[in-house]
Amino acid sequence: MPDTPAPTPAWLNDAWSKTVKKTAYSVRRARELDEIPYTTKDGGWHSLGPSWWTNGFWPALMWQMAIGTGDALYREEAERGERLLDRALERFEDLHHDLGFQFKISSAVNYALTKNPKSLRRATLAANLLAGRFNPNGFIRAWNGERIGWSIIDSMMNLPMLYWASRESSDPRFRLIAERHADHTARHFIRPDASCHHIVIFDPVSDAVLDTPRGQGYAPGTSWTRGQAWALYGFTLSHLWTGKPEYLDVARRVADRFLERITPDWIPNIDFEQPDQPYGKDNAAGAIAACGLLELAALIPDRTDAYRDGALNMLRAMADECADWDEADPGILKQCTGSYTEKDSWHIKMVYGDYFFVEALLKLKGSSVNLWLI
Repeated sequence: MPDTPAPTPAWLNDAWSKTVKKTAYSVRRARELDEIPYTTKDGGWHSLGPSWWTNGFWPALMWQMAIGTGDALYREEAERGERLLDRALERFEDLHHDLGFQFKISSAVNYALTKNPKSLRRATLAANLLAGRFNPNGFIRAWNGERIGWSIIDSMMNLPMLYWASRESSDPRFRLIAERHADHTARHFIRPDASCHHIVIFDPVSDAVLDTPRGQGYAPGTSWTRGQAWALYGFTLSHLWTGKPEYLDVARRVADRFLERITPDWIPNIDFEQPDQPYGKDNAAGAIAACGLLELAALIPDRTDAYRDGALNMLRAMADECADWDEADPGILKQCTGSYTEKDSWHIKMVYGDYFFVEALLKLKGSSVNLWLI
């Protein structure tokens, strides 16, 4: 006899019901802008311009809601957001390593679901721009300007853009670039204790490590929790795209350390090594990590319960303690933080926090659609 599925927790049904209601309101407020939402300000959405690195998360959130509800409202808004991203492609010189965040989960998803040829063109162009940032020493360059040898842990989450491009084009170049970057990151970013650097600066010719600055964490050598979450989910996704066991091993080690270091309230600090004061939390890191943990729970049988329980604990803490369900401000997840060093980015709402929160809720509700893989 097959196992009886566990009943859906009451808090999950409640959180999903509130998410559906709140997100419909968020769409109405987004249509007041002719730009893509990033955070909230004065009770409405606020944008940081057409090339901002998070801009793909708004159409991606809309695709998640379309999948979860079947409501055409969300598909329409996803496609509107994708069209707004054309402004970024027109200014391609401002784009950098986050092309996967911008176009894999927007245009590539639209193409997967609707076969829209314009979406295929957008995503293919983005993949080529991302591949063009590859340094043959083995890493994808971060940012522009004088930071020629800079690489960051965030780029692990942009690799699905390249895996996708190889699958769609039957050209292995994109996959090989992604794998070289993942291998290079595993060697140079992941420390022996499974914490990771945010930034590593390489000599762009010799590949020698020149520096490992603190980046968005507390200090050099500490563990910026969102960086740990990018590594956790990013290496998991590289394993799912390639089947390579070494990527799964890195993801497991990072996940175990993440769960070992999280505070008893299950809401991640901004940095695992930050001082007790000032009090600083980052729910975006928790939502990203929860998505990765739920994928890992299905991949590593001897850690299934630990990873699923960890994800559930973080998500319930978010839903019960850190979600804004009122229709007075369009964002959902409170206490998200951009950087430890930039105090004006502390404890704000950010569209990608909402995106990963919703992605995780839908995983728990049984959705089999992962926007990073389709």
